[in-house]
Amino acid sequence: MARHQADLVRCARLPGVTAGRVCAAHDGRCVACDSMVRPVALARVCDGCGQRGGGERCVVCRAGGVADACYCKGCVQMEKDRDGCPAVVNVGEAGTDAFYERNKYGLIK
Repeated sequence: MARHQADLVRCARLPGVTAGRVCAAHDGRCVACDSMVRPVALARVCDGCGQRGGGERCVVCRAGGVADACYCKGCVQMEKDRDGCPAVVNVGEAGTDAFYERNKYGLIK
């Protein structure tokens, strides 16, 4: 997901002991490169993302988490699992722009 949307910003703080979670839509995908091949290592989130309700939320889209987040073998070999906390901290410009466009015409109360 983060690979295809350039405006998503990752937390990137020092990971803690809490394993990240993903929703049903992102289950089986690597949190760094979005591939669905050979999950190897658990994705660990930082203490801030794990304690503010993010421990049970998807690290990519903030929906309800159903499975543990993993890195694929290629990302582990390239050491992308050591880049920091993989949680996305912003919604992205596309999501906020869509919200304000709908709100501009009075569709959201």
